[in-house]
Amino acid sequence: MRFLSSTARLAALICTAAYAFSQPAYDLLLQGGHVIDPKNGISAVRDVAIKNGSIAAVAAHLDPSAALKVVDVAGLYVTPGLVDIHVHAFAGTGERGSYAGDLSVYPDGFTLRNGVTTVADAGCSGWRNFEDFKNRVIDRSKTRVLAFLNIVGAGMRGAKYENDLADMEAAPAAEMALRYKGLIVGIKTAHFAGPEWTPVEHAVEAGTIAKIPVMVDFGTDRPERPIAELLARKLRPGDIYTHCYSGLRHELDDSGNLNPGMLEGRKRGVIFDVGHGNGSFAWRVAVPALKQKFLPDSISTDLHAGSMNSSMKDMLNVMDKFLAMGLTVDEVIRRSTWNPAREIQHEELGHLSVGAPADVAVLSLQTGRFGFTDMYGARLQATRKLVCEITVRNGKVVYDLNGITRTDWDKLPKNYMQTGDPRWDGIMPQGRTAPAPSGKGK
Repeated sequence: MRFLSSTARLAALICTAAYAFSQPAYDLLLQGGHVIDPKNGISAVRDVAIKNGSIAAVAAHLDPSAALKVVDVAGLYVTPGLVDIHVHAFAGTGERGSYAGDLSVYPDGFTLRNGVTTVADAGCSGWRNFEDFKNRVIDRSKTRVLAFLNIVGAGMRGAKYENDLADMEAAPAAEMALRYKGLIVGIKTAHFAGPEWTPVEHAVEAGTIAKIPVMVDFGTDRPERPIAELLARKLRPGDIYTHCYSGLRHELDDSGNLNPGMLEGRKRGVIFDVGHGNGSFAWRVAVPALKQKFLPDSISTDLHAGSMNSSMKDMLNVMDKFLAMGLTVDEVIRRSTWNPAREIQHEELGHLSVGAPADVAVLSLQTGRFGFTDMYGARLQATRKLVCEITVRNGKVVYDLNGITRTDWDKLPKNYMQTGDPRWDGIMPQGRTAPAPSGKGK
C-alpha cells in the first residue's frame, strides 16, 4: 500500500480548507423585508438566510457577501410558507363528479403562485384508496401535500359512498393513518345527509386510536344532529370544525348572535377553520361573527374545481377578506402559517426558526379599489390586497412574479443562457449550454 507523504497530506488539507472557505455561508439571502413570524414573535425588518434547504439565520443585518444569491425584498413582507389545511387534490383518476377525480385539482398549479407551500387534502381519499392518491399526487408534487383521511373507506366520491354507514370503519382508517403517520394528519367526515351520529363518532374513534385530529364538514343540517351537541359533546379539544362561517348549520341564531355551541366549543378547545369553498362562506355570517370577536383559528380555502374561479379564488383572496373585515396583516399571517401547522401536528412548519424547512412567502400589500365576493355573489369592497412576489420551497425559489431574483437581460453576456444556480433556483432548467455558432443548438 502506498501512503501520501507528509507534504502531500498537508497540501491536500490546505486545498480542502481553501475549498471549504470559498463556499458561501448562505445559498440565498432575502434582504431587508418585514418579517412576520408569529411563533417567534417577530414582526420587524429582518434579513433571512437559507442554506441547504433550511433557515440558516434571521437577523437585523446579515453580511451579503456571505451569500451566493442576495435578493432585495425591502418594502415586502417575508413570512413562513403558507399552510392551507383544506384543499381537494386527489386529481387524475378521471372519475366524474368525484373529489377522488374531476372535482379535485393538482395542487402545484394553485399553491406556489400564492405563497402556499403546504396543503392538507381534506378527505378525498379513504383507507381503500389513499395509497392511489399518494402515488398519483402526493409523491409527484412540489407542494408538500398532507392528508386528512376520510372515515368513508371509499373516500369523497359522492352521496352513494358518503352516506354508506357500513363503510365508515374506524379500525382500518386508524390503521392506515398509523401506517403513514405524519403524512396522514387527521380523519375527515363530510357531506353526510342522514340523522345518525355514526360518521362523527367513528371518525373520533379513529382519530383517538391514531392520536390525530378530526375535521368535520357537518353535512346536511338535521335536527337530530344539532351543531351545539357536535361542538360541546362529540368533538375533542383539537378537533376541527371547518366551514365555520357558512351559516348553513345555525352558526348564528335568528337574531344574528353566535350559537352558544360555537362559544362552548371554543372554550373546550375545538378549532374553527374557514374552509371557504364555493358554498361555505357568507358575509352575513362572517361579519357579525367577527364583530362578536369570533375570529377563525385557521384560514383555509377548500380549493377544488368548483371554487377556484368562483367566490373563493385562492388562498390570498381568502386572507384578503379577513383583512377587509379588520384583521391586521400579522393576525392574518398567524392564521395562515403557525396556527394551521400546529393544528395538524406539524410544528416544524409555519415559522422561520433556524433549522426549520426553508419554506418562505414574500408578499406585497397593494392598495387600491378591490372587491371580494362570498358564496352568494355578494360583494365587500376593500382597499388592500396581498400579492405573492416570491415563493421559496425547501430553500429554492419556485415562483417569482416580477423576476426580482433575476438579472436584467441587457446586463448579461451576449449569448447568455441559464442565469440561476441549482443551490437557490428551483424554477429554471439547469445545465443548458450556450447555442452553437450556427444558431441551431437548443
